[in-house]
Amino acid sequence: MLPYDKSLLIIPTYNEIDNIQRMLDTIDELYPDLNILILDDGSPDGTADVVKKKQASKPNLHLIERQAKLGLGTAYITGFKYALERDFQFVFEMDCDFSHDPADIQRLLEAAQTNDLVIGSRYIDGIRIINWPMRRLLLSYFAGVYTRWITGLKVLDATGGFKCFTRSALESLNLDKVFSNGYSFQIELNYKVWSKGLKVKEVPIVFTERRDGQSKMSGGIVYEAVFAVISLRVRKILGILH
Repeated sequence: MLPYDKSLLIIPTYNEIDNIQRMLDTIDELYPDLNILILDDGSPDGTADVVKKKQASKPNLHLIERQAKLGLGTAYITGFKYALERDFQFVFEMDCDFSHDPADIQRLLEAAQTNDLVIGSRYIDGIRIINWPMRRLLLSYFAGVYTRWITGLKVLDATGGFKCFTRSALESLNLDKVFSNGYSFQIELNYKVWSKGLKVKEVPIVFTERRDGQSKMSGGIVYEAVFAVISLRVRKILGILH
């Protein structure tokens, strides 16, 4: 029996009105005991209102409303602190747009019973991405190659956003010292957990490009990642990687 009641799934949202109801219903059907935290960045389309309505019948659904679009990294940091202030032992990151299959939550949680950080990997057992243009696929793949080359991080999918942290993994991080907020946020946390000698495992998933809503990807996010990777390596060499 997996500890769904001790697990928290964090889903950041911004204008996910096309997906939020279906996502909540899907998770509730698959894992009724799983706790969910929606972090909404002031969506003008009414995303938070859908969550509030669902809360009336689902006590383990939680909502934090932020007043503006403040970025993916700060959203997850807020969620991590929320989890650590409570008795959650396993904490997930997942997108709201069904690019991550909620059915894979079970597989990540199973692996987290013997690992500190479990990453749903798009590059284990071949490339497992559906409906991406070649340019974006190459960008993502070589971002991983670049990250491994600069940092030595032994992870194929360094930028993936579907993962499960144990409580001990999050407690090992100084969340106030996380400096990345965009594409490189995932790289930074992976690298810091790995650098502490904790157990990191990748499990294969299939990533499907969103069917509804608008992608949040931008060129500036990619440039941030390029420099963040170098910064991580330099901080590790100087002994100031918190």
